[in-house]
Amino acid sequence: MHMADALISPAVGGVMWGVSSGAAAYSVKKIKEIDLEEKKVPLMGVMGAFVFAAQMINFAIPGTGSSGHIGGGILLAAILGPFPAFLTLSIVLLIQALFFADGGLLALGCNIINLGVIPCFLVYPLVFLPIVRKNHSKLRIAIASVLAVVIGLQLGAFSVVLQTLASRVTALPFREFLLLMQPIHLAIGVIEGIITAAVLVFIHQTQPEIMQKVAVEQRKSPVSLKVIMMVFLILTVFTGGYLSLRASGDPDGLEWAIERVAGVPELESAGNAHQRSAGLQDSLAFLPDYDYPEETGASRINGTTFSGLVGSLIVFLTAGISGFIISRVKRARQEQ
Repeated sequence: MHMADALISPAVGGVMWGVSSGAAAYSVKKIKEIDLEEKKVPLMGVMGAFVFAAQMINFAIPGTGSSGHIGGGILLAAILGPFPAFLTLSIVLLIQALFFADGGLLALGCNIINLGVIPCFLVYPLVFLPIVRKNHSKLRIAIASVLAVVIGLQLGAFSVVLQTLASRVTALPFREFLLLMQPIHLAIGVIEGIITAAVLVFIHQTQPEIMQKVAVEQRKSPVSLKVIMMVFLILTVFTGGYLSLRASGDPDGLEWAIERVAGVPELESAGNAHQRSAGLQDSLAFLPDYDYPEETGASRINGTTFSGLVGSLIVFLTAGISGFIISRVKRARQEQ
C-alpha cells in the first residue's frame, strides 16, 4: 500500500510530510520521557530489519489476481511500544523510498501516516491493548492481532482514497476506487493479522517481558532475549535473501484497485514537483524496485536477494543507532 507520487498533489504531500515529521519529532520526545529499556534499543534495529524483509514478501490473494504484504505497525507496537514502533517503521519507509524507489518521495508523508500513525497511535491503543491488557492468553493475543491489523489496514486504505481525492491530480472516481480498495485490503489484513498473531504468540511464549503493557505472570522466560534476537536476525536474512525470491508477482492491493478503475496499475504525472521528486529518487535509489539498475548488467548475486540483505542491514543499523542515540541523550540529561 505504498502510494506513488502520481496520486498526490504537492499540497497534500506537503501537509502529510509536515504531519508525519511532527509525529516523528513527538515520538522522539516521548521516547526520551518514557523509560525505554536498554533491551528495547537493539530490538528496534532487529525488528525494523525483520519488517523490512517481510514487506518484500508479497503473498497472493486467491481468486483476485492481487497480492499484499505486511505493514508491520501492530507487530512493532506490541513489541516496542507505539513511539519506538512508529519511529522504526518511519525509518523502514524512508529507506524504502530513498534507496529502493518503493513509494514516492512526495507521497512519503502519506505512507508514514497510513502505515505508521494509524496502526501505532490509533489502532494499537484503542483496539489491541484493551483486548489483551487484562487477559494475556494466546487466544486473546491472536484475536487482538487479527482484529487490530484488519481495522488498521481498512483505515489506511480509506486514508489512501481520501488523500487521492483531496489531491485531485487523477481521474479516479471516489466511489469505485473506495469499493475496490476496502475489500481487497480486508483480505490482505486477515492474512497479515494471522502472521502478526503467530509472531506475537511465539514471543509471548518465549520472551513475554518484551510484550508492551501486557500483564504476564511472574515467570522466568524460557528463552533468553539474545536467542530471540538471533532467531529474528536469522529469519530476516532468510526472508530477505531467499523468500523474497518467491514473492508473488501480482500487483499489490493499491495497484490492483487502480488497474481495475483506470486500466493501468500505475499512473503518471507530469507536474514539476512530481518530476523533481522522481529525479531526486532516481539519483538516490541504487537498487530500484529491489533489483540492480539495468545498466549495471548481471551479477553473481540475485538483485532481489542483494536488496533484501542490504536493505535489512541499513534498517538494522539506522533504527538501532537512532534508538541508541536517543537513549544516550536521555541518560546524559538525567546525569546532569
